Amino acid sequence: MNVEEAITGRYSCRAYLDRPVEREVIRKILDTARWSPSGANTQPWQVAVVQGDTKARLIERFLAAMQTGEKPAPDYQYYPKEWVEPYKSRRFQCGMALYEALRIEREDKERRLQAWQDNYRFFGAPLALFFFIDRTMEIGAWLDMGMFIQSVMLAAREQGLESCPQASVADYPGLVRELLGIPDDRRLLCGLAMGYPDTGHPVNNYRTDRDPVEQFTRWYE
Repeated sequence: MNVEEAITGRYSCRAYLDRPVEREVIRKILDTARWSPSGANTQPWQVAVVQGDTKARLIERFLAAMQTGEKPAPDYQYYPKEWVEPYKSRRFQCGMALYEALRIEREDKERRLQAWQDNYRFFGAPLALFFFIDRTMEIGAWLDMGMFIQSVMLAAREQGLESCPQASVADYPGLVRELLGIPDDRRLLCGLAMGYPDTGHPVNNYRTDRDPVEQFTRWYE
């Protein structure tokens, strides 16, 4: 797989085979991703790999938090507080494409809720990664984290795996830190579901659009 294929073929995988991922495969992915660039070579990424019983306990706590109405308390504001165009329309179209792939009608609130809860089940993936950053680090280091996470996703494809980056599981960072024994001085940026894809599942066979180069680029000569 070349770089172009790895990037353009990547998608947010939301259905996985019931097949474990060996630790050495995960280590190989992280060993590749660690060569990502970072300002002054600070390497701000800190990763927690969650599987097995620990993942099961985390899922239980996530779902319990939702069912009891616990308010999300993320370490940072991911989305804008007020949506404007073109981002508002893109967000809407993305959601509609997902529900269409799952064959969930707009009025079916119960199935929509179940679909949202699947985020906290990591879509059935055998493992999840959590990405943390020291609270002392500023915005530049967050850019480094984005490059590192992209490297992880692309390196996973080299190993025959797919993934889904998840801002949703960062809604309850205190819960994650407590269960994993992560100190409070680390912010939780996001999670990443990962595993061998169920390529026959309809949810893995729809794609979101991307704007053409001409729409977001200006040339100066």
